[in-house]
Amino acid sequence: MNIEEIREYCLLKPHVTESMPFGDDTLVFKVADKMFLLANLEGPLQLNLKAAPDEVADRLQHYPEAIPAYHMNKIHWVSVKVEECNDIIRLKAWIDRSYELIVLGLPKKTKVEYGF
Repeated sequence: MNIEEIREYCLLKPHVTESMPFGDDTLVFKVADKMFLLANLEGPLQLNLKAAPDEVADRLQHYPEAIPAYHMNKIHWVSVKVEECNDIIRLKAWIDRSYELIVLGLPKKTKVEYGF
């Protein structure tokens, strides 16, 4: 996947917004104002994705494209070298899981407000 395909995939999800709060080299996708994916726009494409702690450990152990998350909590986030990931279905599943974890963690009031 390239950045445009990832962007289009993320924006299909309910209530997703994109922004560049960290400068022109990092694209951030949020749901209900909470980040679920960060993508660098310079150099080889890498994504930071949220994951459960056991999922982070599993990905780091079993998938060479997964590395400790850059500038994020390494217990709850993992970085993915997109060019090294040959399984688009798995990459999309990891994006879906990141989005899902953020939605699950939203306060009840926010879930009601956004219709989750």
